[in-house]
Amino acid sequence: MRRFRWVICVMLLLGMTKNYMDRQVIGILKTTLQQQFSWSEIDYGNLVAAFQAAYAVGLLLVGRAIDRLGTRLGYALAMTVWSAASISQGFMSTLGGFLGGRFALGLGESGVFPASVKAIAEWFPKKERAFAMGIANAGTNLGAILTPLVVPWITFHWGWRWAFYSIGSIGFLWLALWLWVYRTPEAHPLCTADELAHIQSDPAERVSQLGLVAVIGYRQTWSIVLAKFITDPIWWFLLFWVPDFLQRTHGLSLLQIGPPIVVIYLMADGGSVLGGWLSSWLIQRGKTVSFARKTAMLVCAVSVVPVVLAPRVTSTMSAVLLIGLAAAAHQGFSANIYTLSSDMFPKKAVATAVGFAGMAGAVGGVIIAKVVSYALQWTGSYAIPFVIAGSAYLVALAVIQFLAPTLEPVHVDPALTK
Repeated sequence: MRRFRWVICVMLLLGMTKNYMDRQVIGILKTTLQQQFSWSEIDYGNLVAAFQAAYAVGLLLVGRAIDRLGTRLGYALAMTVWSAASISQGFMSTLGGFLGGRFALGLGESGVFPASVKAIAEWFPKKERAFAMGIANAGTNLGAILTPLVVPWITFHWGWRWAFYSIGSIGFLWLALWLWVYRTPEAHPLCTADELAHIQSDPAERVSQLGLVAVIGYRQTWSIVLAKFITDPIWWFLLFWVPDFLQRTHGLSLLQIGPPIVVIYLMADGGSVLGGWLSSWLIQRGKTVSFARKTAMLVCAVSVVPVVLAPRVTSTMSAVLLIGLAAAAHQGFSANIYTLSSDMFPKKAVATAVGFAGMAGAVGGVIIAKVVSYALQWTGSYAIPFVIAGSAYLVALAVIQFLAPTLEPVHVDPALTK
């Protein structure tokens, strides 16, 4: 049996990597840009919120668009938009300009997860999807590792504007490779008959497409939506504020924050893969999908709790390890949340469901941006955000258990399909 599906998984990992490099550049440059443009904490919070608001609006629409356009064209369009938006920020000199650039970036980047989850649903049977999603999702951490290493170096040698120019341009190289490599398994010349039979080993689906209105009507949808609304803001907090936390609390310079952030996101990479692997491993050992997914998510939720101590420890390495453990646990939890959508929805509705859930997570991101910025402006402390982070995942898992106790696939009324 050929394994070309894992080449597709690597392409998705690289796309995720590029996505997170683009969105994290401004977090690495936060102190630099605040000093140059005299931004307050609330100004920076508004920049984060602009990205999140656009991301939310985009996710509400883009999932359905990708289900209609198909994975190949839908992802290509998203990459084009967000790479151009990333480059545009290098030309900005006003807060309004940056707000516009961040908004456009959020619109474009909203396509990455719906397209990636849909691609995995097309190329992998259910028993492999969580592991495949864990690998693809590891690209978020790889991007978060590379950015703090590359951006300070580019800024030191060529100036901060070139950080936006150079990283944004990489997207067009990925785009050419994606258009050359990606097809559905049925249409791909490198997918053998044996591999195609393996991919299609799940029971056949009789649903063509579900519209957003139909998807919203299911309890299963709301289990994913509310879980994303509760947990995604924690990841945005880590992504956009940890560099500042290390500089503010532990006195690290722009060139010094790279190695600690690398440690955090290397741990997060491990968590993404292990979280997905654990639930897939349990399924292969005969456990139900519900037991496997929720056991993996419980392990992750408990592992986040110690992060409440991060602002209280005096050792930089202790703080880094606590945040790294939380980041790893988030990624393992997130890999399983995304897989729930393909567990409970037909393939041609997966991107719609993921897009709606991602929109809720982005709305939560807007809220956390305001909470963190005002907490810092008023108290100068990160204590409140870290307490919120430590408790969010247990709450989210309780919501999932209440709304989808067995992760039963949706029963689709034929009248709702089209």
